[in-house]
Parts: sequence; structure tokens; C-alpha cells
Amino acid sequence: MKRSKFESLVSPSRLRLLQFLIGVLFLYLLFVSFEIPLVFKADSDGFFTDTLPRPLILESEEDFSYKTAPARPDNDPDRVHNPGSRSPEGNVREFKGVSGLLFNDSSFDNIGSKDELSVLHKTARHAFVVGKKLWDDLQSGVQKSDSEPEPQSQSQNKNQTESCPDSISLSGPEFVNQGRILVLPCGLTLGSHITVVGMPHWAHAENDPKIAVLREGDESVMVTQFMMELQGLKTVDGEDPPRILHFNPRLKGDWSGKPVIEQNTCYRMQWGSALRCEGWKSRADEETVDGEVKCEKWIRDDDNGSEESKTTWWLNRLIGRKKKVTLDWQYPFAEGKLFVLTLRAGLEGYHVNVDGRHITSFPYRTGFVLEDATGLSLKGDLDVHSVFAASLPNSHPSFDPQKHLERLSKWKAPPLPNGNVELFIGILSAGNHFAERMAVRKSWMQHKLIKSSNVVARFFVALSGRKEVNVELKKEADYFGDIVIVPYMDNYDLVVLKTVAISEYGVRTMAAKYIMKCDDDTFVRVDSVIEEAKKYGDKSMYIGNMNYYHKPLRDGKWAVTYEEWPEEDYPPYANGPGYIISSDIAQFIVAEFEKQKLRLFKMEDVSMGMWVEKFNSSKPVEYEHSLKFCQFGCVEDYYTAHYQSPRQMLCMWDKLINVGKPQCCNMR
Repeated sequence: MKRSKFESLVSPSRLRLLQFLIGVLFLYLLFVSFEIPLVFKADSDGFFTDTLPRPLILESEEDFSYKTAPARPDNDPDRVHNPGSRSPEGNVREFKGVSGLLFNDSSFDNIGSKDELSVLHKTARHAFVVGKKLWDDLQSGVQKSDSEPEPQSQSQNKNQTESCPDSISLSGPEFVNQGRILVLPCGLTLGSHITVVGMPHWAHAENDPKIAVLREGDESVMVTQFMMELQGLKTVDGEDPPRILHFNPRLKGDWSGKPVIEQNTCYRMQWGSALRCEGWKSRADEETVDGEVKCEKWIRDDDNGSEESKTTWWLNRLIGRKKKVTLDWQYPFAEGKLFVLTLRAGLEGYHVNVDGRHITSFPYRTGFVLEDATGLSLKGDLDVHSVFAASLPNSHPSFDPQKHLERLSKWKAPPLPNGNVELFIGILSAGNHFAERMAVRKSWMQHKLIKSSNVVARFFVALSGRKEVNVELKKEADYFGDIVIVPYMDNYDLVVLKTVAISEYGVRTMAAKYIMKCDDDTFVRVDSVIEEAKKYGDKSMYIGNMNYYHKPLRDGKWAVTYEEWPEEDYPPYANGPGYIISSDIAQFIVAEFEKQKLRLFKMEDVSMGMWVEKFNSSKPVEYEHSLKFCQFGCVEDYYTAHYQSPRQMLCMWDKLINVGKPQCCNMR
């Protein structure tokens, strides 16, 4: 009965249709079961990434520059790209982690005459000989960091950090015996303070024209001043330690003729803009530092002590307004008078109190952090009675944990392409500039042209005399795969050798059409730089911020002797923070170096100008000058920006991504 009822509800035609649909559904499920593994496999090649809808973005020049591009295939994202490693597709060339610059013991013997540049060439030869031994020892495992534990105790000491005292006290004689430097092993931290008890000398006659500005008929100027400096560790041989804070009270002898306090910083051997306190209180609309004014007021001999006119005084008295009582303070330092100075590290800057009164506050400048302040120096016309530092960090911030935290596969360099490269960027760096290199890796080295290996960037680093720096450098190089070690001992006067190494690597390892040199504190707009280079096609070219008819300094710190450069003008040369040359010029430089005919000069950017001028004598070179290759700081719509701290690097990259415009980050 039930069957007949069902057959009455479902006709034969409908039954066949239902059977057909069931069959189609079965075939679809069977097809999907085979396709699912293929879909997941395709996802590793960017299937989902390329097919899912994306937000609409305007295709401007800026937008093109900052969209993420896929890196070259690499099945294991955590794999270190060791020499000889190749991807399964076979499109990756060998990565050379050591410069191929040829050198032997007789190198530099035939360059120049007996007197010409002989000191520099001897220095270069010595640096290569010592560097070869350092590199051989490092490769063989002989060099180990002093802080590196023995194998049997590694697990026990894995999480230990360097221990430092939380306070240090030195008497005057002890301070003098230590070279007038108080060593702060772990630097400073928020709230750290240093107290100095001292007495300025009586003024003395000074004839040095660098200090005393003499008027006609004057025999000498009476001067008394002292310098208190927070300094950082030395970076490379021949380079002065950075001045994180330069505090310079001038009791007598300043060009203004008045007692002043001048403060400044010196980053990468370049002084910043000075903050001068001259007895006038900072303007009400001027930014403060942790709520404190930058400069307090003190009595000046050209100030009558009255801040209001007689008319204003009578008007205030008429309306019953009470006069605000103010205290007038003398200049905080006096000849032959004991003082107690306290320097404190605040949230936004350093604060100086003298004899319990706030005198000045100095905002933190770019390029430095509190941990960098590893020494206090006191020099000049001053007797130091005692120095006391307290609230110091009792453990080193330890670069090792920081480096460990930064070791993420996304910051690794993509594998090298097998074909030619359009632009190769060589970045000059020093062994202990880890923070600068990480900032570059996280900012402009994330550009789509670099991630896709159309443009390649590598750091060029020489070896340090400190073995622990070399050990850490090799670990960093092995992990990130973006460091080329030039095996000579680093020296500030021999930076030019890294430039030669960049040329050699660019033309021989990379076969690049254009080669760019920059520093690790230079921010590069990769797309704009390569567009500038492309304008010249296959012509020989030299692009940068050019100096024409620049004269050598004959005295002072940067003095150049007539033996080093006898002419009155340098050849045209581009400033060192960023310039581009064509590959034929780079090939010429390498060939001349290997034939021992390349003239070396202690300023690498001037050296490049000399080499291009010599090349230009046989083949015409297109010179291009652009202020957008910034020598100092940053300008809007820049191509490169120099003296950028790690914090500024990340800020500039963030602006390129989020704002879409090349804007500067001028935070302190």
C-alpha cells in the first residue's frame, strides 16, 4: 500500500531526473576529493594570494614602490643561504660571503711614487695582512668571543648576561689615574644620574686662534672652560668615539664675550647643531624636555635686572596687580669656586642641575640610546674632586638577546637571481653596527624590487681588532645572508677599500648594470634611484650630489698635505652617503686595483672622483648633480637621506607605506 502511494507521488520521469542529479553530485564530490591536495600545494606558490580580492590602490610611482613583492622561491624559509646552495628551480646563483678582492703581500708596492701616499698604502697592506690572519682564525674556530662559554657549560650559561655595578664612585686622584674617564660598563638607563664635584681653574691667557678670537692689537684672550662628555665605545680604528652629550661651560673666552653653556652631539664624527644657553630663559613657546626648559635665566652684565618698564610698573600698581617676585641667579660656575653638578637621564633628554638648581635640559638626539653612553669624560680647566654615578643598569642590555629576537626569517636576504642584476647597492658598515643594519633590513631593503631580486643590496664589513665583534659578525652574516666580509682589519682611513670591494662584487658576482654605494645610516628610495640610472641607458655615468671645485683643507683634523694632493682643487666628486656609477667604470676601478695602478686616497668619495676623472680621459662620462642625494639629513622628495638613526629609518619607511610620499622624520 505504501509503495503504490510513493509511486503515485513520483512519476517515472521525475525519478530518472533525481537519479541523474545524484550521479552528478557523486562525480563532483569525487573530483573535489582529488583537487583539494592540489589547491593546498598551489597555495605555497601564492595561489590564494593572487586570487583573493585586494583593496583598490592607485598606481602612482609611490604606490608602485611600496607594495610587497614575493621573494624568489625558497622552500625552507629558515634555511641559511650558504655558498653553493640553490633552489629546486635552479635559478639561484652562489652567494659569496667574502669579497673576491685580490690581494697579496706585494700589493700597493707599485702604486704612486716613493713619497706619494706611501703611509696610506703601507697601512692598507698591513690591514690586509692582519685581516687575513683574523679571518683564517675565525674560519678555523680559533677566535671565540670572550663572553662565549665553554661547550660543557653552554647550557648553564645560556641565559646569563654581563653583570655591572649599579653605582660607581671615584675620588679625584682615582679619576685622573683612569685618564679622566669614568667607565660605565652597561651604559645608562632611565633615571640614571651622575654627580660631579669640581672647581673651575682661574682664567689663563690663550693664543690658540681656534679658541680665542683676537682683535687687532690684542696679545691674548683670557679663557677658562671645561668639557663634560658622555661618550660611546669606539667603532673602528681611527674613528673618534661618538659624543652622545657634549656639555661645555665657557666661563670666559667665548666669542660672545659672555659666559655661556654650549651643548651638542657628535654622530659619525659629524657635529650637530649646538644648543647655546646665554643667560636668557627659553621662550614660552619653545618645546620643553620632560616639562623643563632647555635654558634657565641667569644675571648678565648687560641686563638691568628689570623685566618691565616704569610705565608698566605704575599701571600694574594702579590696578592693584601684585608684582611677581623673581629670584635672580648668577652664572652657575665661577673660577676657584666649588660646585656640585648632577646629570640625570630623563624620558626625553638629559637634565643638568648645579648646586641644587636646574640649569639646562638637552633633548635626546638621533643615533643614540641610553645604553650607548658607556663613558663619562671631563677635560679642560677643571679640578675634579669626586665623581659618583648611581641608578645604573646592573646588567648589560646585551646585544646577544637582541640579535636573537631579531633573527626572523622575513628579514633574511632573498636568494640571488641567476641572471644579471639591474642595480647592485653596496652598503658600507662597521662590525658593531648591528642596530643600523637591522633598521635597513626592516625598512628600504623590504622594497619590492629588492625582495624580488631585481635589485640586490649587500652590507660590506671589514674585520674588527676585537675578536668578539668578529664572532658575532660571522653569526649574523651566516644567518641573514646579506653581509660581504672584506678581509682586512677595519680602519677609518681605509674605507676606500670597501668601495673597491663593492665595485668588484657588483661587476663580477652580480654582473650589475649599475652599482650604487651608500652608508648604513643612509635611507634609499630604491625606485627613484634606479629610475635616475635608467635615464642614461648604456652610457658611462656618475650620479650623486656633486662637488665642483672643492678645495682640500690644509690644516685641522681633515688636513690634506701637498704630498697627498698637490693641486688646489679636487676633481668633481659625489658625496659619499649615496652615488651611482655605471658598470664600465666599476670594471675599470677593479682592473686598475689589480694592476696596482689605482690611486688610493683617505677620503673614499674623493677617491671615486679621481678614478672617474681618469676613466673620463679615455671615454666620456655623464655627470649628474642632484641635491636629492642628501649629504646631511633629509629633504622632502629625497632620493637618499643621510645621518638617519635606526628609529628614523623605520619612521621614513612607515611614511612611504602609509602616506605614500617620501617624507622626512626629524624626531630627536
